[in-house]
Amino acid sequence: MKKSELIFTAILVPLDFLMLVGSGLAAYFLRTNTWVTQYRPVYFELSLPLSEYLSLVVATTIFLLVVFALVGLYKIKAHRVLIDDFLKILVGVSAGIFVLVFYIFLRQELFNSRFLILVGWFLAIVFVSFGRLLISYWQRYLMKKYHIGANYVLIIGKDEISQRIIQNIKEDARLGYLLAGNFSEPDLGKIDRKFKESGFDEILLADPNWPKENISELVNFCENNHLVFKFVPNLFQTLTVNSVSSTLGTVPLIEIKITVLDGWGRIIKRTFDIIFSLLFVIVFSPLYLIIALAIKLNSPGPIIYKDYRYGYRRKKFVFYKFRSMRSDLCDGEFGTKEGWKVLEELEKDQEKNLRGEGPIHKIKNDPRITKVGSFLRQSSLDELPQFFNVLKGDMSLVGYRPHMSYEVEKYTLEQQKMFCAKPGITGLAQISGRSDLDFDEEIKLDLFYIENWSLILDLVILLKTPFIVLLKRHRA
Repeated sequence: MKKSELIFTAILVPLDFLMLVGSGLAAYFLRTNTWVTQYRPVYFELSLPLSEYLSLVVATTIFLLVVFALVGLYKIKAHRVLIDDFLKILVGVSAGIFVLVFYIFLRQELFNSRFLILVGWFLAIVFVSFGRLLISYWQRYLMKKYHIGANYVLIIGKDEISQRIIQNIKEDARLGYLLAGNFSEPDLGKIDRKFKESGFDEILLADPNWPKENISELVNFCENNHLVFKFVPNLFQTLTVNSVSSTLGTVPLIEIKITVLDGWGRIIKRTFDIIFSLLFVIVFSPLYLIIALAIKLNSPGPIIYKDYRYGYRRKKFVFYKFRSMRSDLCDGEFGTKEGWKVLEELEKDQEKNLRGEGPIHKIKNDPRITKVGSFLRQSSLDELPQFFNVLKGDMSLVGYRPHMSYEVEKYTLEQQKMFCAKPGITGLAQISGRSDLDFDEEIKLDLFYIENWSLILDLVILLKTPFIVLLKRHRA
């Protein structure tokens, strides 16, 4: 562990303290400002003077620091993900303010300034996030400019994964790594000479498919020389990421789970889906009506496009979208013969079909799409009815994209693993390239999401989706 990592993490505690106290004072001065008081007079000068208010802010701040520690904001890391920190700050501050309000309620004290609580909550999130943004910027600057805090890593491997890791290290200094060298195999003699000549902090075994004895010797070498040892897992090791141990009598057993979306994980995700889908449908109901009217005026036919798609455990469900094609040329199981005929011709055209020989088709300048439909597709507004699929339980807010039935028939056994979860309106593949991704890369991202699901990951994907859609539309 680098000394710089300890220093920067330690700085976060007093910095968060100052930012939280500053946000509390800022809320107080905003409330007592003459520009505000002329509209809403202050009634708490006697019951809550500044000195007493400051004591309350300091006490609340100390409590919030404890909450921050519990949610993982002070974990020692070489590279901090800002969106991850922001979500934890949001959760931590919200939890702290909730406890404060509950405490006031139990004390049965009159506190007649909701402004202080609401604005204090908002400013606390902004101030702490801004402070961490500055620290992150400064840390990355020192790492990139002077290599302060960077880890020198020796890569062992000669396959494609090894080269990809080396390329990432060279192209992005913010990752916190500098390349010390690359050996094709775990030769301890060469590794020892390299360590004595130039030194390094970590050994990364990119190709773990070596004899067990070689890897054990390498691990012992790292332990004896106080080096960090990391490796890229092979197929079997990735299968055991979500494993559960149990016993059958006196025999130990390990159950391999593809995803953590089971038990409470499944309950939490479903609750999250219902709340936010219902909220979205209510808030954007006027937009639904406007789009429906535009489709009806632009071309004859139904407003909603329906098709059967495969979902959880490969069960079929009726999938909804706003119709973006001419009704007489729609494909899918509710489509027309003429629509299927045109699609087959377009798929054969290598210049038109952007997905080539893969199971999924993506047609460039599809002649079946209407003018309104083209806008809906570019802006992804055609997918708004899928919130009703989420409410029905057929889909989730985040997951893999549900593909057409005849496309799924072409999937390999590996690709069909993703049916252990529900499809989603958006997903990791959608924020990582959308239709520009190769189909195999899309499946890999979907499987990674399923294997590594967390509520934080869902929030990150949902927050990134609108920006990805807007940028994609801008480039089109």
